[in-house]
Amino acid sequence: MISIETIISICLGIGLAASAGFRVFVPLFILSLASHLNWIPVNDSWSWLGETPALIALGIAMMFEVLAYYIPFVDNILDTIAIPLAAIAGTAVMASTLVDLSPLFTWALAIIAGGGTAAAINSATAATRLTSTTTTGGLGNPIVSTVETGTATVMSFASIFIPIIAFVLVLFIFFVGIKFFRKMIK
Repeated sequence: MISIETIISICLGIGLAASAGFRVFVPLFILSLASHLNWIPVNDSWSWLGETPALIALGIAMMFEVLAYYIPFVDNILDTIAIPLAAIAGTAVMASTLVDLSPLFTWALAIIAGGGTAAAINSATAATRLTSTTTTGGLGNPIVSTVETGTATVMSFASIFIPIIAFVLVLFIFFVGIKFFRKMIK
């Protein structure tokens, strides 16, 4: 039988994976910080996330990533490598937060739900940025970057503190995204 802790850990992982779709290193840093401060437990094999060197390294990576997305055309180049990185990060955050599951189920869920969620969201944000670049000559991209970074940050903290609400937010983001892209196709 699946426990409430397992359900919460799945919601937490999906919320963090969605955040990785917006910014790869923001949810990893926030997860590292939450583990370091003992706000949430992580899988035993992922305990290194809460150690100071990981916190510092992920913090530096996060700052570089966030700042790089404010440089016109560099942001588009980053999007080409961000999709696979987001899938990896989504898989990692999902696997690190799952509790009381067999390794087979943990990794299957992490790859499908975590990596899939992150890749889908990152693909949509890359398309949004490309549209912004072509329609505004890149002048609208800082606004897109700010919204993405803000969403990644809010989703990451929501995932840590209210994971079930974060899961609902992920469903809402997918619903709005599907509606938006259907409207764009017509």
